[in-house]
Amino acid sequence: MSKSQKLFNDAKKVIPSGVNSPVRYFEPYPFFAKKSNGAYIWDEDNQRYIDFCNGYGALLLGHRRKEVLSAVSKQLTQGTMFCIPTKSEIELSKLIIGNFPSIQKVRLVNTGGEATMTAIRLARGFTKKKKIIKFEGCYHGAHDSVLVKAGSGSAHNGISVSDGGLDEVSKNTLVVQYNNSEELERIISKNKDIAGVIVEPILANMGLILPEKNFLSEIRKITKDNDVPLIFDEVVTGFRISPGGAQQHFGIKPDITTLAKALGSGFAVAAVGGKKEIMDLLSPGGKVYQASTYAGNPTSVSAAIASIKTINKIKNKLYSKLEKYNTMLTHVIDDMATDLKIPHQINFISSMFQIFFTDKPVVDYTSSMNADAKKFKKMFSVLLKKGIFIAPSQFEVVFLSDAHTKTDLENTLNAYDAALKSVKN
Repeated sequence: MSKSQKLFNDAKKVIPSGVNSPVRYFEPYPFFAKKSNGAYIWDEDNQRYIDFCNGYGALLLGHRRKEVLSAVSKQLTQGTMFCIPTKSEIELSKLIIGNFPSIQKVRLVNTGGEATMTAIRLARGFTKKKKIIKFEGCYHGAHDSVLVKAGSGSAHNGISVSDGGLDEVSKNTLVVQYNNSEELERIISKNKDIAGVIVEPILANMGLILPEKNFLSEIRKITKDNDVPLIFDEVVTGFRISPGGAQQHFGIKPDITTLAKALGSGFAVAAVGGKKEIMDLLSPGGKVYQASTYAGNPTSVSAAIASIKTINKIKNKLYSKLEKYNTMLTHVIDDMATDLKIPHQINFISSMFQIFFTDKPVVDYTSSMNADAKKFKKMFSVLLKKGIFIAPSQFEVVFLSDAHTKTDLENTLNAYDAALKSVKN
């Protein structure tokens, strides 16, 4: 019996389902991580994997990035937590604002879910209205307002609305088909109680689904014309798509933005930012309450400052390299699957991609759900045996990092060749 199997058996006795987040489970049992470095992660049996899960997108710079570790180590000598304001919080806020022109003020929090929860509360406080519009397959965290037809582990486990959620909360969440601006406009025109629209500008929790041409600009126009705040959930795409996230890439200015993942390079830190008149509603100056003991803790803040500074310093090389590597990977995998006559689609952008086993384009929740998840599961299992770790769900994304090398890509393509042949068989 492997050490990971034994540890999983032990974990099930004390942890519900043996895991502390549903996306971490896969059959017959997940491996247990022991250490990591650069592009690699090792399990308790000392098996090394090339990591393309990368903390579900958080590790844009790779594991144990030296600039980040150095900043955190320095902070640890001064203290881990104060619950009193620090000048580093001001520095981080200025860095975020400098990278995201749509953000005039920012509140630091701990997780992406906390950021989206605060963003929605802000939208309701600003408009004095109740209903939120989200898009099918977008995942905005595990809180009641947005856990309706969500992506990520919710979709993977077939949960449309979570047990334990309140109907009176979820009934105020209206769901619109992604890439369907006409449906959005129709719903807004028929309902005068819309507090805000929240969207992942690029769906990274339903596999990878890209916005069709003009979709984001259309929803920006619709929300502006109807005085409805637009929230961009850039928990995944912030810093990963570009230094200014998807909004910089597509040239869209939302009213509120949420950030996490690559912001902290593996440390728990997130942010919600936006227009001054909206952000100033937060307590204690305003009446929209938000609080957190760990918000702005100096350890995570130091990691985030180092992350942004490093990204800004190497951005010209970083993003071109990742796009080059991603294009090469996806094109070769596409050719492999085509030669094997496997019906498939590959969606990719910047440093993210995903393959779907279907003969129809994947453009929304329905088309993603119609892909053959059993084939994906088989492919994942073979990749893992070959030392390649991607997220175990069809409804997640393959993430590249700055730590990946050409040799890593060659080994990865060899593994995909074997994995796709297993799917064919």
